[in-house]
Amino acid sequence: MKNILGREIPEFIEGYGQVKPFKGAYASIDSRTRTTITRRSVKPGNKLESGDAKLLASIEEAVEKTGLKDGMTVSFHHHLRNGDYVTNMVMKVIADKGIKDIHVAATGIFACHEPLVEYIKSGVITAISVNYISPGPVAKAITKGLLPKPAVFRSHGGRPRAVEAGDLHVDVAFIAAPCCDDYGNINGTQGKSACGVLSYIYPDAQYADQVVAVTDNLVPYPACPIEISQDFVDYVVAVDSIGDPNGIVSGTTKVTSDPIGLKIAAAAAELIDATGYIKEGMSCQTGAGGTSLAVAAEIKKRMQAKGVVGSFGAGGITAYFVEMLNEGLFRALFDVQDFDLVSVASAGSNPKHMAMSGSLYGNPHNCGPVVNNLDIMILGATEIDTDFNVNVVTGSDGTIMGASGGHNDTAAGSKISIVVTNLLKGRLCVLRDHVTTVTSPGETIDALVTDRGIAINPRRTDLLEKLKDSKLPIMDIRKLKEIGDKLAGKPDPIEFTDRIVGVVEYRDGTVIDVVRQPK
Repeated sequence: MKNILGREIPEFIEGYGQVKPFKGAYASIDSRTRTTITRRSVKPGNKLESGDAKLLASIEEAVEKTGLKDGMTVSFHHHLRNGDYVTNMVMKVIADKGIKDIHVAATGIFACHEPLVEYIKSGVITAISVNYISPGPVAKAITKGLLPKPAVFRSHGGRPRAVEAGDLHVDVAFIAAPCCDDYGNINGTQGKSACGVLSYIYPDAQYADQVVAVTDNLVPYPACPIEISQDFVDYVVAVDSIGDPNGIVSGTTKVTSDPIGLKIAAAAAELIDATGYIKEGMSCQTGAGGTSLAVAAEIKKRMQAKGVVGSFGAGGITAYFVEMLNEGLFRALFDVQDFDLVSVASAGSNPKHMAMSGSLYGNPHNCGPVVNNLDIMILGATEIDTDFNVNVVTGSDGTIMGASGGHNDTAAGSKISIVVTNLLKGRLCVLRDHVTTVTSPGETIDALVTDRGIAINPRRTDLLEKLKDSKLPIMDIRKLKEIGDKLAGKPDPIEFTDRIVGVVEYRDGTVIDVVRQPK
């Protein structure tokens, strides 16, 4: 069958199940029932006997106490990013105990998780679901078809929606806890492995059958402040180290100095200003890449010139946004993860720097996520097509390079969503007739800003009207593609097998596309 975007998708996918086809970005905004949960209760201590102790001697004991067995789902969070040790430690214990057919429901997977590849090959891991995956060994293994079941790619808002709906049931959640007491009160902002907020694991703490906190900073009761509280945590394990906080800084988190990137950023800021979005009370989110942060720098200059104070900055937080908060350019920050150690420190000390759950951030099936209040969103892309559909999951060669993250959540919620990118990447034009994999549908993308010109989605007649007298290099997206094709030439089409190695869910749980194994 074909979904509304014309993507060929089977009605049933082996290892995934029955497919609900994507019907449009806002087709499923309705009332939903959340799943029920079962909680293990514990006995209190009294004058005659001690209560149920939560503190265990090792991860091995935690695996035994939770009754982990073949076919179960375990979950992990990625706030330590490329410095995480907990995922590898837990999976080694599971493998050593001979447990097989495990579904790893991680919020993110990085290069540091290379040991998972061997567990995939040996049958310990047969399924993976993520909302972010970096280019690296695990992504390559999935691309090559080594994983028995298709990997499931969800968004930052789509994952908590799936957990709350019961679509993603977690048997045991393992929380890397930078600070924890022996009864399970946790925060992410204190200790030698402080990583900032722990937002992406909140739904797992609330809905998993059992929850294990793994900490390298066991403090006297009660831990303070409390981010995830004891009533959600079954067991606590103390280890030597849960990770390297220096691994949090993975990727570019500084304003670019590249002249082309700066040119794109200046044009994007001019576009935003010309369409009236730089105003009192505005809100904004950018990515952590160099060009995206350059756009933020340009917006900052214009805010200062106009005397504008924004309501909030949102998303993954960098030192740059902390600086804007401290300078009074935003009244608050909404934070789902911290990209550097300056942001980690701010999250632990500034009450205006607020944690938000992934559900509060982007879940379309609640009473209103924060993305619905976003004015400006700056996005990236590996590809974009002439219908403004965006790909951030695969490269043009079909290799898995990422997952949605907050891409389709923020594109759907924001008042103006702008993709910024060089027109040519790796000698290829980013503009295609049809993207290799759809992550965010074109109906939610408003503009494309490149070094060779700007394209506005024809749906946004209001923007075209505001920009009709602009000196910006605005052109039809097909004209922009012609420029790119003349410079780079048209690449030969990539051939794929029939094997589906990944399922790309839209934020509402419908299937927007699939990833097939390249030949």
